Amino acid sequence: MSSSADRAFGQESAALDEIELAGELMIAATDSSAERLPTARIDEVLLHRPAAGGAPETPPSPEPPDGLGPISSAAAG
Repeated sequence: MSSSADRAFGQESAALDEIELAGELMIAATDSSAERLPTARIDEVLLHRPAAGGAPETPPSPEPPDGLGPISSAAAG
């Protein structure tokens, strides 16, 4: 596979991940009775932490297929 195809796949994968996270935030906002979603709830949704303050699960860092390492939020946005 060419490097441009690898990059395209990586970009598509990152975009799908972002869409999934945005959907999870929308669901959480819809379920909330508050006017704004609290920061703690946003962190819980995005970081997949349990609501009762249990040990947080560390989600895997998105890594592009070219092996350059995790994508930073500044570079992805």
